[in-house]
Amino acid sequence: MSNSALTGPRRGLLAAGLMALGIGMLPRTAGAAAPLLPAGQKATPQTLPPLPFAPTALDPVISEKTFSFHHGKHHKAYFDNLAKLVAGTPEATQTLEEIILASATDPARKGVFNNAAQAWNHNFYWSSLSPEAQTPTGPLAAAIARDFGSFETLKTQLAAVCVAQFASGWGWLVHDNGKLKLVSTSNADIPFLHGQTPLLTIDVWEHAYYLDAQNRRADYVKGVVESHLNWRFAELNFAG
Repeated sequence: MSNSALTGPRRGLLAAGLMALGIGMLPRTAGAAAPLLPAGQKATPQTLPPLPFAPTALDPVISEKTFSFHHGKHHKAYFDNLAKLVAGTPEATQTLEEIILASATDPARKGVFNNAAQAWNHNFYWSSLSPEAQTPTGPLAAAIARDFGSFETLKTQLAAVCVAQFASGWGWLVHDNGKLKLVSTSNADIPFLHGQTPLLTIDVWEHAYYLDAQNRRADYVKGVVESHLNWRFAELNFAG
């Protein structure tokens, strides 16, 4: 569905639904698909959140040293850079989602978009991780069986999508027009800008794994997919 189709009662219904999630109606982005924000990600302030687990909780797949750089330096830098770029403007008090949607198609504001979107992507990535191995349950498990044949097939294909992503980017499980799909995005791109609801993500920028696995992206991805994906978070987003 395009944003141009969201007029009158249909746009009102979407607004009501987003308000119920604590998100609020976000500005339309010209030429983009309707934003499909996941339930697990509320309207996000321009503040670096703490890690939702101890920095040693995913060792040895992701070490405390990697988290100290990835969260404490890379992720923090996106928020710091964004604050400088929007200082003194109305966007200084807006949510990440509002800024992303307003800047996504404006080449002159690429820096604003990149920093806001990378801040959002990393927030979502931390929530996509779990110290304990999990398996999907309920409606999401049924949808996985329907669209991939089995959970094992999904894991194999998700790992392949992440490893195959050229250069910096992200691997995603998304809900798209009633089906689950696996997609990758480059740099700071986000599936909700393309009418897809993100359910979980894996960061495949080199800073996500290089201190632990050097150039062995496949080893890092396998460790995350097999033991550290937060399927409770994915279920929340799928239900939303």
